[in-house]
Amino acid sequence: MANRISPLSALALAALLPFGAAADEVASFVPVPAAQVVVSDLMFLKRPVVVFADSPNDPNFQRQMELIARDPAPLAARDVVVVTDTDPAAKSELRQKLRPRGFGVVLMDKDWQPEIRKPLPWSVREITHAIDKFPLRRQEMNERPAAGG
Repeated sequence: MANRISPLSALALAALLPFGAAADEVASFVPVPAAQVVVSDLMFLKRPVVVFADSPNDPNFQRQMELIARDPAPLAARDVVVVTDTDPAAKSELRQKLRPRGFGVVLMDKDWQPEIRKPLPWSVREITHAIDKFPLRRQEMNERPAAGG
Protein backbone atom coordinates (compact mmCIF):
# COMPACT_ATOMS: atom_id res chain seq x y z
CA MET A 1 0.00 0.00 0.00
CA ALA A 2 2.98 2.34 0.35
CA ASN A 3 3.06 2.80 -3.45
CA ARG A 4 -0.47 4.22 -3.66
CA ILE A 5 -0.73 7.91 -4.44
CA SER A 6 -3.34 9.99 -2.70
CA PRO A 7 -5.86 11.84 -4.88
CA LEU A 8 -4.46 15.16 -3.69
CA SER A 9 -0.90 14.12 -4.58
CA ALA A 10 -2.12 12.93 -7.98
CA LEU A 11 -3.79 16.28 -8.54
CA ALA A 12 -0.63 18.16 -7.56
CA LEU A 13 1.42 15.93 -9.85
CA ALA A 14 -1.01 16.41 -12.74
CA ALA A 15 -0.84 20.18 -12.30
CA LEU A 16 2.95 20.07 -12.72
CA LEU A 17 3.10 17.81 -15.76
CA PRO A 18 4.22 19.29 -19.07
CA PHE A 19 1.73 19.35 -21.94
CA GLY A 20 3.61 16.61 -23.80
CA ALA A 21 3.06 14.02 -21.07
CA ALA A 22 -0.48 13.04 -22.07
CA ALA A 23 -0.07 9.39 -21.02
CA ASP A 24 1.18 10.44 -17.58
CA GLU A 25 -1.69 12.91 -17.22
CA VAL A 26 -4.25 10.21 -17.92
CA ALA A 27 -2.51 7.79 -15.55
CA SER A 28 -2.69 10.35 -12.75
CA PHE A 29 -6.24 11.50 -13.57
CA VAL A 30 -7.87 10.73 -10.23
CA PRO A 31 -11.10 12.25 -8.88
CA VAL A 32 -10.47 14.46 -5.85
CA PRO A 33 -12.84 14.59 -2.86
CA ALA A 34 -14.24 18.10 -2.37
CA ALA A 35 -12.93 18.18 1.20
CA GLN A 36 -9.35 18.05 -0.15
CA VAL A 37 -9.76 20.84 -2.72
CA VAL A 38 -8.15 24.20 -2.04
CA VAL A 39 -9.81 26.47 -4.58
CA SER A 40 -7.14 29.18 -4.38
CA ASP A 41 -4.43 26.63 -5.29
CA LEU A 42 -6.23 25.59 -8.47
CA MET A 43 -7.80 28.86 -9.64
CA PHE A 44 -6.91 29.52 -13.31
CA LEU A 45 -4.91 26.25 -13.43
CA LYS A 46 -7.62 23.61 -13.46
CA ARG A 47 -11.15 23.48 -14.82
CA PRO A 48 -13.38 21.68 -12.29
CA VAL A 49 -16.10 19.22 -13.15
CA VAL A 50 -17.87 18.75 -9.82
CA VAL A 51 -19.97 15.62 -9.32
CA PHE A 52 -22.39 15.84 -6.40
CA ALA A 53 -24.53 13.12 -4.84
CA ASP A 54 -26.08 12.47 -1.47
CA SER A 55 -24.27 9.11 -1.31
CA PRO A 56 -21.47 7.35 -3.19
CA ASN A 57 -24.04 4.58 -3.77
CA ASP A 58 -26.28 6.87 -5.88
CA PRO A 59 -26.68 5.07 -9.25
CA ASN A 60 -26.29 8.37 -11.14
CA PHE A 61 -23.05 9.09 -9.29
CA GLN A 62 -21.70 5.63 -10.04
CA ARG A 63 -22.69 5.94 -13.72
CA GLN A 64 -21.03 9.37 -14.00
CA MET A 65 -17.80 8.10 -12.52
CA GLU A 66 -17.85 5.10 -14.90
CA LEU A 67 -18.32 7.41 -17.89
CA ILE A 68 -15.39 9.58 -16.80
CA ALA A 69 -13.14 6.59 -16.07
CA ARG A 70 -13.72 5.16 -19.56
CA ASP A 71 -12.04 8.05 -21.38
CA PRO A 72 -10.21 10.56 -19.17
CA ALA A 73 -7.75 11.72 -21.88
CA PRO A 74 -9.99 14.45 -23.38
CA LEU A 75 -10.63 15.80 -19.88
CA ALA A 76 -6.92 15.81 -19.01
CA ALA A 77 -6.23 17.67 -22.28
CA ARG A 78 -8.61 20.40 -21.13
CA ASP A 79 -6.99 20.77 -17.69
CA VAL A 80 -10.03 19.26 -15.97
CA VAL A 81 -10.00 18.19 -12.36
CA VAL A 82 -12.92 15.96 -11.37
CA VAL A 83 -14.11 16.86 -7.89
CA THR A 84 -16.52 14.56 -6.06
CA ASP A 85 -18.78 15.39 -3.15
CA THR A 86 -21.00 12.62 -1.82
CA ASP A 87 -21.37 13.80 1.77
CA PRO A 88 -23.95 16.56 2.28
CA ALA A 89 -23.23 16.59 6.01
CA ALA A 90 -19.60 17.62 5.44
CA LYS A 91 -20.70 20.96 3.93
CA SER A 92 -17.66 21.38 1.70
CA GLU A 93 -16.78 24.82 0.33
CA LEU A 94 -18.04 23.80 -3.13
CA ARG A 95 -21.29 22.37 -1.75
CA GLN A 96 -21.96 25.61 0.11
CA LYS A 97 -21.17 27.69 -2.99
CA LEU A 98 -23.06 25.60 -5.55
CA ARG A 99 -25.94 24.31 -3.37
CA PRO A 100 -26.72 21.06 -5.18
CA ARG A 101 -29.90 19.07 -4.63
CA GLY A 102 -29.16 15.37 -4.84
CA PHE A 103 -27.15 14.23 -7.85
CA GLY A 104 -25.72 16.86 -10.15
CA VAL A 105 -22.79 17.67 -12.39
CA VAL A 106 -21.46 21.22 -12.44
CA LEU A 107 -19.03 22.28 -15.15
CA MET A 108 -16.92 25.27 -14.19
CA ASP A 109 -14.32 27.27 -16.09
CA LYS A 110 -10.82 28.00 -14.81
CA ASP A 111 -12.11 31.06 -12.96
CA TRP A 112 -14.14 28.55 -10.90
CA GLN A 113 -17.45 30.11 -11.88
CA PRO A 114 -20.24 27.62 -12.67
CA GLU A 115 -21.06 27.49 -16.38
CA ILE A 116 -23.39 24.47 -16.75
CA ARG A 117 -25.39 22.34 -14.31
CA LYS A 118 -26.82 18.96 -15.26
CA PRO A 119 -29.14 16.73 -13.21
CA LEU A 120 -28.11 13.52 -15.00
CA PRO A 121 -24.79 11.86 -15.93
CA TRP A 122 -22.97 13.18 -18.99
CA SER A 123 -20.56 11.37 -21.27
CA VAL A 124 -17.00 12.66 -21.60
CA ARG A 125 -17.86 13.70 -25.16
CA GLU A 126 -20.78 15.84 -23.95
CA ILE A 127 -18.65 17.37 -21.20
CA THR A 128 -15.77 18.24 -23.53
CA HIS A 129 -18.08 19.73 -26.18
CA ALA A 130 -19.60 21.96 -23.51
CA ILE A 131 -16.18 22.94 -22.14
CA ASP A 132 -14.96 23.85 -25.64
CA LYS A 133 -17.65 26.56 -25.72
CA PHE A 134 -16.47 28.22 -22.49
CA PRO A 135 -14.89 31.68 -23.00
CA LEU A 136 -11.56 30.82 -21.34
CA ARG A 137 -11.33 27.53 -23.26
CA ARG A 138 -12.01 29.31 -26.57
CA GLN A 139 -9.24 31.76 -25.72
CA GLU A 140 -6.87 28.86 -24.98
CA MET A 141 -7.70 27.21 -28.30
CA ASN A 142 -7.12 30.48 -30.19
CA GLU A 143 -3.76 31.08 -28.50
CA ARG A 144 -2.33 27.59 -29.13
CA PRO A 145 -0.53 27.10 -32.43
CA ALA A 146 -2.29 25.00 -35.06
CA ALA A 147 -1.07 21.41 -35.45
CA GLY A 148 1.66 21.07 -38.07
CA GLY A 149 2.11 24.82 -38.26
